[in-house]
Formats: sequence, structure tokens, C-alpha cells
Amino acid sequence: MRVVGLMACCLLGAVHAAEPERRILEFAPSPVDNPLKGLVPYEADVRNRFPHSLEFNYLPFGSLVVGKDQYNWKPLETMLDGIASRGHQAVFRIFLEYPGKTNILPEYLVKDGLKVHKYLYTETQPLPHAPIETPDYSDKNLRAALTNFIRELGKKYDGDPRIGFITAGLLGVWGEWHNYPRDELGAKKEVQTEVMDAYEAAFKITPVLLRYPAGEKNGDKAPNAKRRFGYHDDSFAWATLDTGKKDDDWFFLAAMKQAGPDAMAKWKTQPIGGEIRPEAWAGVFDPKPKNKKIQNFAECVKQTHATWLMDSGMFEKKQPDDRVTRASEQVRAMGYDFHIPAVTMRMKDGKLIVIVELENRGVAPFYYDWRTEFALLAGGKIAKTFKGTGKLTGLLPGDPARKWEESFDASGVAGGFKVLMRVPNPLPKGHELKFANKTQDADRSGWLTLGEVK
Repeated sequence: MRVVGLMACCLLGAVHAAEPERRILEFAPSPVDNPLKGLVPYEADVRNRFPHSLEFNYLPFGSLVVGKDQYNWKPLETMLDGIASRGHQAVFRIFLEYPGKTNILPEYLVKDGLKVHKYLYTETQPLPHAPIETPDYSDKNLRAALTNFIRELGKKYDGDPRIGFITAGLLGVWGEWHNYPRDELGAKKEVQTEVMDAYEAAFKITPVLLRYPAGEKNGDKAPNAKRRFGYHDDSFAWATLDTGKKDDDWFFLAAMKQAGPDAMAKWKTQPIGGEIRPEAWAGVFDPKPKNKKIQNFAECVKQTHATWLMDSGMFEKKQPDDRVTRASEQVRAMGYDFHIPAVTMRMKDGKLIVIVELENRGVAPFYYDWRTEFALLAGGKIAKTFKGTGKLTGLLPGDPARKWEESFDASGVAGGFKVLMRVPNPLPKGHELKFANKTQDADRSGWLTLGEVK
């Protein structure tokens, strides 16, 4: 009877060791500077002012297009390498006209007869009025130059890990697809369509964002709601929320509604970005902004599902600690925010079976197909690593937790070990994607500890 009892205990112990064990993982706030989200300064080394993982800059068209089908990529390369050297990814826009800047257009186009309208641009507040040069967008040589350039840009840079997002640019003042108040000088729908066609053909990986949502019945904008583009609101927290007033029908969310359900659902598959309006820089993160035109930042993020926003207010100089704290809480809520609520692990025939549960507590999905990686940590050292199969893309806020199962060969790892998981950034030295979990970085920087197997 004693022998039978001992055998039964051993058998029960072996079965227990092989049974799956679901472990709850505790929540903790994720970093403000998680990759591909948050506030974006203009290109500069301002890491000590506010956490960020992206940097933005403009480039003039004429610095890259130096002749017919002749390109000089050095200005863009210099910008991308400089930003990447700080572990950041770039957001950029290429422009043909900019108040106060001249000689932007390729010289060969002007020599070939491109007409250029020169006048004083008055919509520059809070800056002074400035001269501007607007090209004739109907010019056939200019149109060919634009579409050929986009094709070559895509060939060279689509999927480049140094780039986070591209705003379409090229058309209109600042590349914002408008020439207000000189609307008669803006690119017509036919030209807009050619540019969008070229971008869709050239970029399959790197997201491209348009300034204005437009449906089938928009007056001067070619329809884009069904196209593979995101949007950027460049008057964020100033002209974002729909006020219901007729004079405000150009506000971002009002324009989204006018463009239709495809535009309103755009955030589910394509990113929403933009820029905090300059007039709001000084007060958007204050408890009660003095300027009453500033809209509630948190509500704007919630309704637009914004992932990133250009900003200078938090980066021009060192901010008071309380303002940094308030901004951090609100910026952390932008974009994705991944939490692992639970993990199930067991050993079977020398293999480690891991079932990961993933939920998104943010306002938007993750738009790049970055894959997971796992490691076994034994004796304080990583003994084995494995490529995971789980995907982050397409998981929307409010969706049920996504589950995926992994199976790894754990043979050769003596005794117990800890199981770690991470999502590598394809940019060398780029910011690591970190989870909203207490055990993030607990045993290895950049790795989430899922638990221990004995």
C-alpha cells in the first residue's frame, strides 16, 4: 500500500507539473516615449525636455529633384541618419511652397516654362506675413516631376526603419494641400488624384498621411476616404472637435464626418497624426488654458484616435515638473498601449508551451508588423531565444484580449528558467516597444518577464 501510495504521489506530481498554469501579470504605466507614438519635436537633440521617439522636419522639393529624373538623396539621408543616431524615427514632409522661402522649385522646371505666382501670404499667424511662390500645379512637366519623384521615393524608402510616417506634402502651402485664401491657385482634383495614385503605388509598408479627409461630394478635394492613407490634423486641439457650427465645418472631425463612414473608421487601419496648433502650444496641457479657443486635449485624442502629434510647446525649453507630469499622462494615452493581463505556460515533452494574452488599452492600433521574440533566462543569462508568431497589428482598443500559442524547444536548459518576451524595433538602437506591465524590464532591459518555469 505504501509503494502504491508513493507511486500515486509521483504520478500526481508529474501530471501537476505538466498542467498549464495561467498567471496574472500586474499592470503598470507604459513609457511615454514608446516607439512610433506621442509628441514629436522638430528635428533636434531635445531628449532632456520631454520623452519622445519621433522627430519631424520639412524638406524642399528642389533640394531632392535636381533635374529631369535626376535625384539628390543626400539631404534626406542626412536628416534620417541624424534622427536615427538618437534612436528616433522620422516623420517628414516635402514641400513646393513655404512662406518666406524662395528657390524651392527645381530650376529646370522654371527654365522649361513653369509659371510661378509670387505674392504676400497673409495666413501666417502668429508669425508676420511673408512672400510666397506658388507654382502652376496644372503644368504638365511639374505633374510628371511629382509622380516620378514619388515613384523613386517609394523604391528607395518604403519600409526604411529610419522612417515612422510620411505626410504626403508636395501640394499647397507648407505641403498642406490648400492655398487659402488664394484657393484659385491650389492643385485641382485631377492633380491631387495623380499624386495619391502615385503614393499608393509606391508605398506598401510606410504609412502616408493626407491633410484633409474628403468624400465623394467634396467641392475642391479629390475623394480619399476609401484610399490607403491616414490623416493629419495640423490644427490639433484648436480646430479638431466638431462644434456643430457652420463656420467650423472645416474642423477636423466635422470634415471627417462629411467624408463619410470610411473616413471616420480610418484610424482602425491607418494612422492619425498632426500638429498641435501653435496658438495652443503655451496652454494645451494646463488644467484650465487661458485661451478659451483651446479644445480639450484628452477629448481630441479620444475622438480622433491620434497616434502622434508635432509640437513645440513642450520642447522649446525645459518645462515645469507639474506640466511635464500632466502632459505625460495625456500623451501616454495616445496611439497603442499594450498590456499582457495573463500568460499560460507549461512543459510538455521537453517543449515549453506559452499562451500569451494581449490587450490594447490605448486609442489606436499599432500600424507596423513588428514580430515578437522570446528568451529563456537561466542563471542570469539568456540561454535561448526564439522568434514568436504573435502579431500586434489590428488589435483595436476594446477588443477582447488576443491570444496566441507558442511552442519552444527548452531542452538543454538545466533547472529552472524565466521566460521573457519583447518586440524588437527594426531601427538599430531605436526605442524598444514596452508593455504596460510591472515586470517590464524586471530582469532584462527591453524584455517583459512573463514568469518562471521550474
